[in-house]
Amino acid sequence: MNQATGAGRRPLVERITHWSVRNRKRAAFGWLGLVVLIIAIGAGLGSTSLDEHAPGETGRAQKMLDDAQVFSPPQESVLIEVGAGDPAYADNPKMRQAAEDVARALRGLGKDETGANWASDVVTPTDGAEAAEKLVSADGRSLLVRFSVTGYSMEPMEKAVAEQAKAHPGIGIAQTGKVSVSQAIDKIQDDDFLRAELLSIPLTVVILAVVFGSLVSAGLPVLISLVSVVAAMGFLTFFGKWIAIGDSTPSVVLLIGMAVGVDYSLFYLRRAREERAAGHDNDTALIIAGRTSGKAVVVSGLTVMVALAGLFFTGIETFTGMTVGTISVVGIAMIGAITAVPAVLSWLGERVDRWKVPWLGARRTVVKDSRVWGAVVRQVVKAPVVWALVGAAVLALLAVPALGLKLSDPDLKHRLPTDVPALQALERVEKAFPVDTQPAEVVVRGTDLDGAAVKAAIGALKEQVADSGGKLKEPVEASLIPGGKLMVVRVPLAGDGKNAASVAALKELRDKALPASLGEVDGLEYAVAGDTAKQEDFNSALNGSAPWVFGFVIVLAFVLLTAAFRSLVIPIVSIILNLLSIGAAYGILTLVFQEGHLASLLDFRSYGAVVSWLPLFMFVTLFGLSMDYHVFILSRVREYRGRGLSPKDAVVEGITRSAGVVTSAAAVMVAVFSVFATLSAIDFKMVGVGLATAVLIDATIVRGVLLPAALTMFGDATWKMPRALRWLPGVSLEGGDEEYVPAPVSPDTEQPALAV
Repeated sequence: MNQATGAGRRPLVERITHWSVRNRKRAAFGWLGLVVLIIAIGAGLGSTSLDEHAPGETGRAQKMLDDAQVFSPPQESVLIEVGAGDPAYADNPKMRQAAEDVARALRGLGKDETGANWASDVVTPTDGAEAAEKLVSADGRSLLVRFSVTGYSMEPMEKAVAEQAKAHPGIGIAQTGKVSVSQAIDKIQDDDFLRAELLSIPLTVVILAVVFGSLVSAGLPVLISLVSVVAAMGFLTFFGKWIAIGDSTPSVVLLIGMAVGVDYSLFYLRRAREERAAGHDNDTALIIAGRTSGKAVVVSGLTVMVALAGLFFTGIETFTGMTVGTISVVGIAMIGAITAVPAVLSWLGERVDRWKVPWLGARRTVVKDSRVWGAVVRQVVKAPVVWALVGAAVLALLAVPALGLKLSDPDLKHRLPTDVPALQALERVEKAFPVDTQPAEVVVRGTDLDGAAVKAAIGALKEQVADSGGKLKEPVEASLIPGGKLMVVRVPLAGDGKNAASVAALKELRDKALPASLGEVDGLEYAVAGDTAKQEDFNSALNGSAPWVFGFVIVLAFVLLTAAFRSLVIPIVSIILNLLSIGAAYGILTLVFQEGHLASLLDFRSYGAVVSWLPLFMFVTLFGLSMDYHVFILSRVREYRGRGLSPKDAVVEGITRSAGVVTSAAAVMVAVFSVFATLSAIDFKMVGVGLATAVLIDATIVRGVLLPAALTMFGDATWKMPRALRWLPGVSLEGGDEEYVPAPVSPDTEQPALAV
């Protein structure tokens, strides 16, 4: 193996690679040992996590209930309905009999192993006129049997209801409610996660097999990705003792883990193969790959983690678990790429190209330049200003629809497929028993909630409701929680719970009605919750923190890129290009999901908005992920410029030589993200479409047109730090003066790489 020259100390990434190559077992099994340790610690602590609380007043209301250990057993309903040609409830003894039989079956279930009734508080329309008024629909063709779930499982109730459905042919009997719907959602999410795994893994292997022409080469990046994802799940289990882990977090971790894990290993593999083809022995090729592609992996990984860390500024618990999981999977994949990958490749040697794919293996195991991108870039550098204007105009046009972007979370019937029985029954219940107003829930805490002062305040609140001009509605219902220290006051709001009327009503309640009533009582603490309040509090926290998140990500990315490349042009150009591609992705997301285009193809029902957390999540994720191949390309361009090529030729050679790996990396990302567009929940579809289109735009228009145009326009100024700022410290991950001298095998053999 060639020896390093120069007096300087070897750079960090090269030293790590050199150690990994010389200590294969320690490097590979050390990384695996770290992963096993993480998983073992997480498994030892158990799989529970803290409950997720909403931000703002809604979260305070939830915590007040949690602190008082208030548990209200969830309610379920059994919908009993007949067709339009059948007699209504008053004249239909079969409906009454079905209701009584269902109630009898539920009451007869007995107790579970803990001594609690499986079902309690069973109420039917036959229990009296008051019950019939509430539980029979206006047209008399639908009725409800309601009960509380006090046992630890739903299975006995579901079985009892199913048996009654069979015993009463001609009458529709279906169970629905909070627990039934929650179980249906959990099953859909579990099925979606499994489907994402089953589709994304083989799809990635196929793409990599086409890229490398070898199944061994294709398998290593996938292995690194999967191990990283499993380790990140262990991290989440560990941190679940202190943070809330949302239902969507595992799927997001899989999404990001597969993307970055494959990309980082892919960069290393391609560069090592390229150096072997240039005449270097295997270990020398790996060390050169470490000091070039390894640097790109580290810079990219750090940028991704920094960008994701910006989500902590939101203070929203939904993002906390997601951020911890995604930062963990990126960090583990990055460490694996600069330790385990070179160790395994050193051990495999030429065997990494074994198990060649028929018709592809012989061609793909030889690294070649991209003719297509070479031709495109040569045209771009001839007229960079024109191409820059054209590319920017295309992205600006795609971003225009984002100007009308609306953020709102979907209800269940828009979020999930329409063929889920519990959701179908719930939709029929809502249609038969329409609710005109959406109640806000005011959680009140104090020491004398049954006293005269509080009763007078409730009376004053009712007066405020009457004087609200229809924004707040009757009836105002106050319920004292057992224990006497908490009260829940329900105040119906105008509107449908999400529209402007409901938002105005919530503001009226919080800003005027409550301060003028409950707010006048000393010692009382209250917080407004409910569906409308939860959505508004989430949006308020999101809007308030967004400038901080954007600022943090942009500033830290600027600092990292400036330190890595010792340039001001590079970070400025990179940030502008990222913002353009993200804006275009927002526009496409608006067109597809908010306006409903492609709804039939992607199998969703548009609700006229985009999931509220998605744009911010997309921003930090894409800002980080796009750095994968951005840093890789820039490193190659600067490398060729340092070898004496002209600025234009360096751009052409750098992008042409790196186009293959960039296209391959983007293909893997697009494929994995597109899998999520096929899942059931609309928020996952949005994530998949948004990220896939953004990466596709970034890898084509941005990296193939705008980046070479910008680099050509700035010329050598791209790589220079202004004299006044040269005192700023840099982070040279590739080192100082030492270089490896490549073996001269042909006139085209590359000169020593420039240390950045």
